[in-house]
Amino acid sequence: MKVIYTIIVAIFVMFIITFSLENTAPVKLQYHGFDFFKGSLPTYMLIFLSFLAGVIFTGFMGIVERFRLTRTINRLNKTIRDLRREMKANENGNPPCIKAGEKTTPPSSEEIL
Repeated sequence: MKVIYTIIVAIFVMFIITFSLENTAPVKLQYHGFDFFKGSLPTYMLIFLSFLAGVIFTGFMGIVERFRLTRTINRLNKTIRDLRREMKANENGNPPCIKAGEKTTPPSSEEIL
């Protein structure tokens, strides 16, 4: 497996090298007359920088999503703990605890009979 990984990396590096050698034409970056660089950049450098910016942006979006999912998991784990605690109380014969402000519904006539 390590040999296959090495071969794939070598092919990818060769692609990057040949791509860089074929795309050396200078590109001047401007936006409404504002020059980003005083000189010009080779085309391959502009493409690599754009790719790097995309990778960084995607990484940040992944981090945000991971934090959101972690928060959801923690909330759900707390709900599970509360429900297990309530089940344990019911198994011991204790009536379920009703918290202040919690609405309850009276039993229906069918449940009484």
